[in-house]
Amino acid sequence: MDTADLGLPVDVPSTALFTDRYELTMLQAALRAGTADRRSVFEVFTRRLPEGRRYGVVAGTGRVLDAVENFRFDGGVLDFLSQQRIVDESTLAWLADYRFRGDIWGYPEGEVYFPGSPIMRVEGTFAEAVLLETVILSILNHDSAVAAAASRMSIAAGDRPLIEMGARRTHELAAVAAARAAYVGGFATTSDLAAGFRYNIPTVGTSAHAFTLLHDSERDAFTAQVRAHGSDTTLLVDTYDVAEAVRTAVEVAGQDLGAVRIDSGDLLLLAHRVRQQLDELGAKGTKIVVTSDLDEYAIASLAAAPVDAYGVGTQLVTGSGHPTCSMVYKLVARAGSDDRDAPLLPVAKKSMGAKSSLGGRKWAARQVDEHGVAEAEVIGTGEVPRELAGHQLLVELVRGGEIVGREPLDAARDRHTAARAGLPLSATQLSRGEAVIPTEYLSARGA
Repeated sequence: MDTADLGLPVDVPSTALFTDRYELTMLQAALRAGTADRRSVFEVFTRRLPEGRRYGVVAGTGRVLDAVENFRFDGGVLDFLSQQRIVDESTLAWLADYRFRGDIWGYPEGEVYFPGSPIMRVEGTFAEAVLLETVILSILNHDSAVAAAASRMSIAAGDRPLIEMGARRTHELAAVAAARAAYVGGFATTSDLAAGFRYNIPTVGTSAHAFTLLHDSERDAFTAQVRAHGSDTTLLVDTYDVAEAVRTAVEVAGQDLGAVRIDSGDLLLLAHRVRQQLDELGAKGTKIVVTSDLDEYAIASLAAAPVDAYGVGTQLVTGSGHPTCSMVYKLVARAGSDDRDAPLLPVAKKSMGAKSSLGGRKWAARQVDEHGVAEAEVIGTGEVPRELAGHQLLVELVRGGEIVGREPLDAARDRHTAARAGLPLSATQLSRGEAVIPTEYLSARGA
């Protein structure tokens, strides 16, 4: 059974209030003006990648689908809107029957993206589509930021597994979403049990310094842990003296000790010393796990060290310095009337500075060279060129209000591995740089 079907134990009854007030005030005004039912197309994109990043990672798509499905104005929500006089009675009546009945297309979860990429396209009436803006951006901006950090850390770690352990460094619900996004980006496990329960992500964890300090001696603490969990457990060895702790750990657990964890100090130096000591004690199969406020640069600096796994918390759940992707949700096309067959007209914001946007309902394709390596992100309106037809990126997620794009989380994780492998080799560089491939625009008549 897919444990995602069980629902999060701290689930909320509705996602309808995960929005900004002006979405509802726009709705009320559009209903009065008679423009609420105009067919509209909104797109999610970012004008630029976070400074220095070479690619972005799409994450949160599955959570968006859950949020759209659960976007309902139930009695309690309607009472709140009424009591706060946020909208009038006729708008409340309209909201009571709200269901998103439109279509959503998007980059599949785990795919990479670049500036201008139409990461998600929401089509429906203005009224039903505009309400989804905030919740969609909230999910995609957070999850994609964490996934991008996770991807960079995964590159730095190489074949060594990464453990997500940032639950105590962020909001309790954000922690679950972050663990999910980290898994998409390449992390192997999480310490967060809610994430394991909700998304079936493998969970790990053994003990903290408090467990050692609880006992009269480090030997007593190690003995208790081994008796409870077996010799394959991971013993934390930096509460007091690391060398003495390693010696005691092997004496207690034997040469089949699973692993030791180092959580402080000069990790590069300690890893070499601990590896040498373990080998001399005959525990050559005992692994070394390091934690302690790691980021992709710290992980890369340990590439030559005898480290077997990394545990990452704060820097991961905060996007390693970039906690948002600056994605926006913009109206790019709308019909000239309420007629369902009325043609779509491209619309766009025109302003000073960098906040202008391109109108028109867009498609996206990734152009590759003769070796199958990406060389450009091509975005256009109108008909897709024949040579790009087989390289289109958007997939159908919602059709007529029905979810059609759900998939196992492992599919998104595997997709990211493949998508990243299809980028130029410079994408794996951790040094600051521009987007690894350019974004090119093709225009056509119409929307």
